[in-house]
Amino acid sequence: MRNVKVAVALAVLALAGCTAGNESPAPGGTTSSSASTTLSPGSSTAPTSGSRPGPTTPAPVPPPQSTPPPLPGGETEVPGAQVDGGTLPDTYERQAWTSADGRVLRVVGLAGGCKTASAEVTAQSADQVRITLVTTYYPPAEGTACTQELRDVPLDVTLDAPLGDRLVVLETREQTA
Repeated sequence: MRNVKVAVALAVLALAGCTAGNESPAPGGTTSSSASTTLSPGSSTAPTSGSRPGPTTPAPVPPPQSTPPPLPGGETEVPGAQVDGGTLPDTYERQAWTSADGRVLRVVGLAGGCKTASAEVTAQSADQVRITLVTTYYPPAEGTACTQELRDVPLDVTLDAPLGDRLVVLETREQTA
């Protein structure tokens, strides 16, 4: 029991030290507060072991991912039998919705951390519409890291003609920015 109390006391002290906002000299003679520094992809605020002062090339920063506005005229879910997501990894939703006129199709991609999501209409025919869910990876700047969470992101694509009873085929592709 005494060891537990000692461990808890040490943990509290360690946390207090991390949030105290003590200023320490940073490279170049300036001071920085570790409690108020927020790193985002593309920033190189925190020095890393073995890093050298000097100019660095920032890594590309992913654009902000936002939720699209409601579908025009409301949305109607496409019946499950009309959505083919057989090649999708298990982490993807196999759902789609259409706007009132059937020309805007909403699908669900995955984004988070250093990844963004987009959707492309890759083929349209009289009997099917092929949609590619694209995940774009933005490598973090040296000395930073990406979070690993993923979240569903609704994505809209515009079709040449209303969906009607055509089959929606969902595929994925990953790329690096």
